[in-house]
Amino acid sequence: MKDLYVVAAIGLAMPLNAAVFRAGIEAQLARHPYFSSIQVTDKHDGTPRWVPTAVNIDDHIVVVSNLAGAEEDDDPDKAVEDYLSSLSTLPMDHTRPPWEFHFLDVKTSEAASTVALRVHHALADGMSLITLLVSASRSATDPALPATAPPPPARRKGAIYAPPSSASFVWSVWSYLVVAWHTVVDVVTFVATIFFLRDPDTLFKREDHGEPHRRRMRFVHRSLSLDDVKFVKNAMNCTVNDVLVGVTSAALSRYFFRKAGDTKTRETVLRSILPVNTRPTTSLQMDVDMIKSGKSDAVRWGNRLGYIILPFHLALHNDPLKYVRKAKQIIDRKKGSLEVIVIHMAIEIIFKLFGPKAGAYFFNNVLANTTITFSNLIGPPEQIELCGHPVAYIAPSVYGLQQGLTVHYQSYSNCIKVILAVDEAQFPDYRQLLDDFAVSLELTKVAAANTSTKSIKGD
Repeated sequence: MKDLYVVAAIGLAMPLNAAVFRAGIEAQLARHPYFSSIQVTDKHDGTPRWVPTAVNIDDHIVVVSNLAGAEEDDDPDKAVEDYLSSLSTLPMDHTRPPWEFHFLDVKTSEAASTVALRVHHALADGMSLITLLVSASRSATDPALPATAPPPPARRKGAIYAPPSSASFVWSVWSYLVVAWHTVVDVVTFVATIFFLRDPDTLFKREDHGEPHRRRMRFVHRSLSLDDVKFVKNAMNCTVNDVLVGVTSAALSRYFFRKAGDTKTRETVLRSILPVNTRPTTSLQMDVDMIKSGKSDAVRWGNRLGYIILPFHLALHNDPLKYVRKAKQIIDRKKGSLEVIVIHMAIEIIFKLFGPKAGAYFFNNVLANTTITFSNLIGPPEQIELCGHPVAYIAPSVYGLQQGLTVHYQSYSNCIKVILAVDEAQFPDYRQLLDDFAVSLELTKVAAANTSTKSIKGD
């Protein structure tokens, strides 16, 4: 997509030393192939391709001074938030590599200073950026050591899908038939969504899908305890993803029914687009190792994503754990499908046969007919030091989509960030929506603790 960008706010645990950080960018980041290339259109077939170009580091660094409202007596958090929001309406010069760092030496409630990375999504997806971030970082506890790469997802080895293991031949055949059936249903639903299957109009759905790059987006985030998420996971014998999807359903439900004032409607369904990394789980560590050994040219950059449609059920439940149980049911069903692989292959074929405009047409239609984009990314498990500065938090998001709300989770050390990209005209009370995520996790944790206590007493 032409106007799709990633904006990653990186909070630093010390005041910003612009010269040191600039030297780190020049030594660790700007030398990588895509960060020193521009995208051009082939004159013969019209397809985009990347060509190397000279990089002037100073063209890619914006030092922000005299930020309005940054004084401690005012609201420095709001000042940084306003600045990041302004990036969603600013054009980027594509005659040079489409990335830039913004330096904000402003103390906020969570960081001593902030740097913001804005990069075109064609350059790299979320996993590629995490790979680059880890490869350019050191351990915060011992800067002589490299940063630890994120662990692979639990219970997954190799490719995105592994054939089911079974002691019975009949059961194995039946498992493959079930996977085939689920795949057909999911792919047909995805195709129908491209052409005519549309989510109901709710307060979450953007009414005007025209020129999303002209709509000002606001990026807000809240720190949640990863230990709390894991506590619920262990108490309910599910995964971290199950908990996060359940908490998101609970938060959206709280906001929806409070705003709508509707207590009669018991349930409504909205759908999200969930990008899925299609790389083998070992590829991140392999890519990090290649970059550190000077073989960054061998790393395949860009986007390697498949997509699935993930439904969210908005409902009023007295038991917060019902949201997690429903989420687990939905995700378990999606795991028994090859939707993500088929869609990823279809996207590549469409781009090769019909060009990027056809691919963008189909993708834009899917976004217009669904309601939100949802994603979850695993970050470094330990605190890191980036370009000579210890990192306090990482909060990436995206703008340029047809939707008015994007929900992203980013783990880092023992914390997990929920980051919302909201159309500020559609969600003027975005702070309440953000609060609903923190409240929903707390209620879910309390309910899980009570359930665990009852189980122990019952034993």
